[in-house]
Amino acid sequence: MTPYSLAFYVDVIATGTVLGVRPTSSPDHVTEALGPGFAENSFDDLTMCRDYGLAEFFWDRACADQPWSGHHFTLQVHRLAEGNRALAGETLRARYGRFAPRLRFGKLQHLLQRRGIPLLEIPELPANAPYYRTFWQPGSQAAVSVVGTYGEYTTPDKLRVGDVYSIQAPMTAEEVERRTWAPGAP
Repeated sequence: MTPYSLAFYVDVIATGTVLGVRPTSSPDHVTEALGPGFAENSFDDLTMCRDYGLAEFFWDRACADQPWSGHHFTLQVHRLAEGNRALAGETLRARYGRFAPRLRFGKLQHLLQRRGIPLLEIPELPANAPYYRTFWQPGSQAAVSVVGTYGEYTTPDKLRVGDVYSIQAPMTAEEVERRTWAPGAP
């Protein structure tokens, strides 16, 4: 993996943004930053997702005549393991270069630690344990999902134990607390 694409992931986790775009940003602001190359899905005119391949942004609203309110974004890092590196999109590739098919969590965590950005392991949702592990950055509210063991969606030919599956923001302190006190949490 090039240092530039690693810098992208470090930037996202350090800031909780994608190219400066926050999870709460408007659809227009996201398009300004990431470009017009997206697929859009709306559900009941109350939720919307724009899928840029690697990055997905989500919005919702109370009723159809209200403006969209940003909810969260997810970097679907696992999609790069399918072999289509173009999923990173032109805008991200122009700024960060080539994206490798896998992102090793140990390498990412080491770079974050060198910058003084801690990641705290938090309990995984019961439905995802033991297949995934989740690490949280309290300042940016970014969460990193890492392959913990092989399962239906994590096979050795695609992802390895210790590969990053996805990165999401925000994960609030309240969500972390709910996971910590949930029945069956470690």
